Parts: sequence; C-alpha cells; structure tokens
Amino acid sequence: MSAPQPIALSPPLWSAPTAVRRRNVVRVVDAWYVACVSSALGRKLPVASQVLGVPLAVWRTGTGAPAAVLDRCPHRNVPLSMGRVRSTSPHGGELECRYHGWRFDGDGRLTAVPGLPIVDGERLDGPGRCTDAYRTVEQDGFVWVWLSPTDPTTTRFPTPPRLEQLALQGYTQLRHTLRVNGTLHSTLENILDVPHTAFLHGGLFRTDDKKHEIDTVVRRRQDSVTAEFIGEPRPEGLVGKVLSPSGGVVQHWDRFLMPSIAQVEYRIGDENHVLVTTVCTPVSEVVTDMHTVVSVRTRLPITPLVALAAPIAWRILGQDKEILEAQTQLVERFGGDRFSSTSIDLLGPYILHLLKKAEQGQLDDAIVREERIKLRV
Repeated sequence: MSAPQPIALSPPLWSAPTAVRRRNVVRVVDAWYVACVSSALGRKLPVASQVLGVPLAVWRTGTGAPAAVLDRCPHRNVPLSMGRVRSTSPHGGELECRYHGWRFDGDGRLTAVPGLPIVDGERLDGPGRCTDAYRTVEQDGFVWVWLSPTDPTTTRFPTPPRLEQLALQGYTQLRHTLRVNGTLHSTLENILDVPHTAFLHGGLFRTDDKKHEIDTVVRRRQDSVTAEFIGEPRPEGLVGKVLSPSGGVVQHWDRFLMPSIAQVEYRIGDENHVLVTTVCTPVSEVVTDMHTVVSVRTRLPITPLVALAAPIAWRILGQDKEILEAQTQLVERFGGDRFSSTSIDLLGPYILHLLKKAEQGQLDDAIVREERIKLRV
C-alpha cells in the first residue's frame, strides 16, 4: 500500500477566525497525536475523531490495521464517520458512506459507487472523488495519527513515543480518557502544576498549611523540562494517606516531554511507586483530550486501593476540568489572556516556550540549563 498523501493544513480546518488573542495557543503540526484509543475501534463501525481541528474518520481495514481519512465524503459532504465498514467488499475493510454508499480504502481512494456501470475502464478514483488520508500507527493501546504533509522520518518525531511503563513487571496498569475545555498548553501546565493542588484540591492531595520548605531542581532541555522535588514529605491530603499510611519522604518528579506528554512520578517511602503519563491531544485550539496511563506498584492489595483512591482521583480530575473551563471562558470574555508568573510557576512558562519553538520548527540551545528554586508545600 502506498503511503497516503495527507492534506496541507489550512486555517479553515483548524478553527474559525476569532478575535480572542490567546498567546498560549500553539499548533505543532509535525507530531504524532492520539486519534482514539485502540479499544474504540471495532470491525463494523468507524470512529469520529478530531485532531488539530481536522475532523477524522478512523476505522480498521481488512488487515485489522487502523486507517484515518478526512471525515467528509467528496460526493455530497456527509461525514464518513456516519457510515460503516464493509468487510465483504472486494478489497475488504473499506469505509462506506451512509448517504449513497461510496466506498473508500485506507488510502482514501474511491473504490466503488453502487449503481454506476464502469464503461471503458473509467477510473473511479479520479480528481475530486477521493478523500484525504493520513498516516496511522497503533501502539501502546492508542491509534496515533500524523497530519502533516512532512514525512515523519525526516522530523524530530519519526515515530510515536513509547510508553515504556507498560512493560514494568509487578505493576497494575490503569487507563482513563478525559476531554477538557482548555488549550494544549493550559492542560499540560495544569497537570504539572504543584502550587494549585493545595487550593483547588485542598484536603484531597495537599493542604494550604505550607509547613515545609523544599528544594526544586528544574532541568530544561531542548525537548523537555523536568522538576525534581527534594525532601518533600508525604502529602497530608487523603491521597497521600491512602498511598502511604506510614508517612515518609516523597521522591517526586514532574516532566514535560515534547510535544504533548505530561508525566508525574512518585515514590512514597518504600511502599509505593506511582507513574502517571498523560498523552494530550489538541482537539482544537481550546479543547484537549487527556489520555492517561497510571502504573502502580504497591504493597497494599490493589483492588481495595483502587476502590478507595478512584473516587478521590475522579473528584480531582473533575475540579481540574472545571477550572480549565472557567479559565477558557474568561479569556473568551476578556478577548485575550494575561499571564503573570513567579519562580514557583516551575514548568508552565518553559512548556509554552518549547511549544512555540516547535511550532516554528526550531530548537533552543540557550534553554539548556538547570536551576534550583525554593518552594513551600
């Protein structure tokens, strides 16, 4: 099968023009993003998705491999995601439009028009009769899509990132997907922002007593930024008490990995290790999908631990979702954003800086350095 020829992104496919000036809206096109989770794809129906404002129809072809095309039938402009997968078609696993039955293969080529006699070898896949197809890779339980016309092997992100934590022995793996109304940058910053946890999630994870002063080492690289928290005691909130009843000192790292991964790692005493990786997909300028994988090793029985911790985690996620939506709505109301940061906004400004550079296809050698910052928790 020849490599699909993706369309060149144009402003109408990203979003409608807006007067709202969002400085933290970034479009990194040369990157792999999660279009959907693997379990969402059956053999009979396609899945509607959207990445970077581009509507997609995703399905499994006759070989079982995923395919993604622009979610628009070129015949009469009906979403192809409303159709079905025809496993009985001559080539197998073709996507059939619900309106008139036009069928397309994984490369976006038109393969059948029911009721149309083929005379003198007329080609069905002539100009204007095909839809745009995109490269896809199924990996680690996700279907990844590449929207850029650039060959990924010539870029900094030739393949989707690997979630190596899935291979850890003795760990329980949990997954969760959540859609939030927030920009990619705001969502990533929220996931990795420590100061807000004592207030927005007060009592659930941390408290606002701020009794302890700790050192934080921030390491900035060309494609990542990491904060290591040194000497942090076990959080006083419910989550900390559930994970480590005996207390102890936390080993804690927050990481941003280009272009869309936020990772939080905790080692609490000798009892527990928790690694949370969230792969973010920019659905549009101000909507982001969070695909989270949690890897847990604990001495506690995992079933009652999950039963106890899950409601707390869902409440925390609900609070984050609410605050991101409020932030997005306020930026809309004021017609633009204003950010004022201090030294304890450890990662957010640098995440935005790296994303802006990537949007321009650049790296920043000057950002590579380390600094030590005091933080009260």
